[in-house]
Amino acid sequence: MAQILIVEDDKSINTLIRKNLELVGHTCVSAFDGEAAFDEMEKSVFDLVLLDIMMPKMDGFQVIQEIDIPVIFLTARGSVEDRVKGLKLGADDYIVKPFDMLELQARIESVLRRTNKADKQFCLGDVKVDLVGRQVFIKEMLVDFSPKEFLLIEALIKNRNIALSRDKLLEIAWGYEFGGDTRTVDVHIHAIRKKLGWEKIIKTVYKLGYRLEVTR
Repeated sequence: MAQILIVEDDKSINTLIRKNLELVGHTCVSAFDGEAAFDEMEKSVFDLVLLDIMMPKMDGFQVIQEIDIPVIFLTARGSVEDRVKGLKLGADDYIVKPFDMLELQARIESVLRRTNKADKQFCLGDVKVDLVGRQVFIKEMLVDFSPKEFLLIEALIKNRNIALSRDKLLEIAWGYEFGGDTRTVDVHIHAIRKKLGWEKIIKTVYKLGYRLEVTR
């Protein structure tokens, strides 16, 4: 997983982002203004910076011009002019507050893939999931999964320790156009649990959906 610097002066937002990203396995460091961000970058090497624009001491537009690290802007400034400025200054993405944590994680994953920092495989016990080759192995033996089953496995892995609703899993694996109901998700999750022996690892979240529970 990635080493991520969160530069956000609102402590509650900073903490929320940090806790959610650490749940899925990222290592995070918080900074609350531009100068503090540079202090942290002198102490550690980061794969990605989540950067607010409106901050004390130095704003995000000033900070990005002084660094050579992938940046996603997280800001309340949503005008076209600000978006264009941020992207022209070199931001890899630009997200306007308020935002959904699952969307943020997906955007982070996209940037990490482009910079070759994304996880290429996931291992748990005897199970190895090749996220690039889109294959699953148990004790080095290939296990057959349908494309939809793999998409569900991938979603649970990338959002591990976070509850995903059945509607969200439907959206991920089938898309908005799918006309079925959420019982389809239950059937596929049952098959995945059985094939991988993950009956106790893929938890059912009452009245919501499922969570892949992984301890570090």
